[in-house]
Amino acid sequence: GSRVKLVEQARRNAGEALERRQAESTSQAKLLRDLAELFGLDDPPERIEIYDNSHIQGAHALGAMVVAGPEGFRKSAYRKFNIKNPDIAPGDDFAMMREVFGRRFARAADEDPDRDKGEWPDLVLVDGGKGQLSAVSSLLADMGIDDVALVGVAKGPHHGREGREVFHL
Repeated sequence: GSRVKLVEQARRNAGEALERRQAESTSQAKLLRDLAELFGLDDPPERIEIYDNSHIQGAHALGAMVVAGPEGFRKSAYRKFNIKNPDIAPGDDFAMMREVFGRRFARAADEDPDRDKGEWPDLVLVDGGKGQLSAVSSLLADMGIDDVALVGVAKGPHHGREGREVFHL
């Protein structure tokens, strides 16, 4: 009767949901393989960290870190960094990014020096061009961290058009 129909509907819904989830996982895995190929990584990244800075006319400066992986965005791993250094000139994106990276990677080195907890990124995307990339890569080199893949993402020739970004490795 009606209970059998209800169970059959639930079974169909569950089957369709499983098919959608498997298709999404396959698609996500392909995207990560393509990303690894594009940036010359040995393996698809398990943890991708994306960084950006923000301020309001030089005031209320902060940095943000967004994290993604094979299962999608990891919102519980997102972090906000209030810029604390009073010597940073308002709007100095390079200094802000250095502070964020210094704090992030010093903590990672302290809390997970053996890198076995899965908290170290395989790929880091930095919003900005060669300047931001140079600022953070030299800081990481000074910290003895030379095995994290860094990519600077800059707006392309027609600012605001998605898909026309320029990547700096």
